[in-house]
Amino acid sequence: MLSILYRVLTDLGAPFIRLYLWRRLAIGREDAARFTERLGQPGRERPEGRLVWCHAASVGESVSLLFLIEKMHDTYPDLSFLVTTGTVTAARLMQTRLPPYAFHQYVPVDRAAYAKRFLDYWDPALVLWVESELWPNLLAGLRERDIPAILLNARMSEKSFRNWRRVKGWVQEILSTFVLCLPQTEEDRSRLVALGAKPVKYLGNLKYAAMPLPHDEAALQKLRDEIGARPLWVMASTHRGEEDMAVTAHKGLAATRPDILTVIVPRHASRGDEITALLTNAGLRVARRSKTEAIAPETQVYLADTMGELGLFYRLCPIVVMGGSFVRIGGHNPIEPAQLGAAILVGPFMFNFTEIAREFLAEGAALQLQHANEIAFAVERLIAQPNDAAKLSQSAHMIADQKRHILDQIIVEMEPWLRQ
Repeated sequence: MLSILYRVLTDLGAPFIRLYLWRRLAIGREDAARFTERLGQPGRERPEGRLVWCHAASVGESVSLLFLIEKMHDTYPDLSFLVTTGTVTAARLMQTRLPPYAFHQYVPVDRAAYAKRFLDYWDPALVLWVESELWPNLLAGLRERDIPAILLNARMSEKSFRNWRRVKGWVQEILSTFVLCLPQTEEDRSRLVALGAKPVKYLGNLKYAAMPLPHDEAALQKLRDEIGARPLWVMASTHRGEEDMAVTAHKGLAATRPDILTVIVPRHASRGDEITALLTNAGLRVARRSKTEAIAPETQVYLADTMGELGLFYRLCPIVVMGGSFVRIGGHNPIEPAQLGAAILVGPFMFNFTEIAREFLAEGAALQLQHANEIAFAVERLIAQPNDAAKLSQSAHMIADQKRHILDQIIVEMEPWLRQ
């Protein structure tokens, strides 16, 4: 009953859906050149043969797919891969990082007509659905066509679980789309089972199997030449409010280390002008990467307001403070800096990575700060005591390396449907 009501409401709401998309387009949150893909229209020709559709909500989820796609293609070279995301940032990143046998499209908005248009054209042989974004009309379309789908790295927060439990019959119908569910954590497994998903197998977090973030070696060497022997740290993937914290930390560090260089990598590069104004108003001398400004001896903050270069700055900076964890965003992926040998500091809000954060903290692979006021003290300690920083980075790298085998286990579980 609820599935029918949802379909009717999304059909009747077509004018409002378009208005919503146009408003997003006006503020730069939709891609003007590829806008019709959000209405289910293809943006390119379908390749011949078997196609695997991989859907990931945004940047982190899509990056975790890259190595999996490579491994699947190594075993089954006849496969092509369609990767969909809903954000402009993820789309741009995928266009630069997908291999030749994979391509990107925007996921259509979840209206039955758009879903039908999309599925009729692409006709996937298998669907890999990453994490927790459940779109009823798209998933109903898969059931109607008997297309097998696997829920990968499934995440079910306590809040989502409580909400879905109120409509357990409907969510059980939605989850019946998946021939296999592979959750991120034991807690996610328990919640999915309670909602009626089956079969559910816990193997571990797919993010451990992701390839290390790429970088440009010439760009890395150029930055090292500009910085020289100056001490430096990075606050990575920052959100609004965290740049103010970085300013406070920088000023605290500069009181005893006047040559300290603070690097800020915002989660959204489009905020570059806003952050520059904040830093300038705080009396700091800023160089912006998006403007190709060099790091001079007098530069105090380097603003890396570009896309897809976190791998560069995780290699450049020995100390990484994870953004999104000092405001209620829930943190960002600590496995990425761990793979590249950084000492990692996180804030109090890591609920998007609860189990990973728990593992890192238990193994001495990260330090958790309870308040932003602690950032300057913690960074100073790691600069002054490089052995402590080395222990942190070595423990983090060891965890990341030991858990890479998860990918092989995931491939084994998927094998029956990859063979079909």
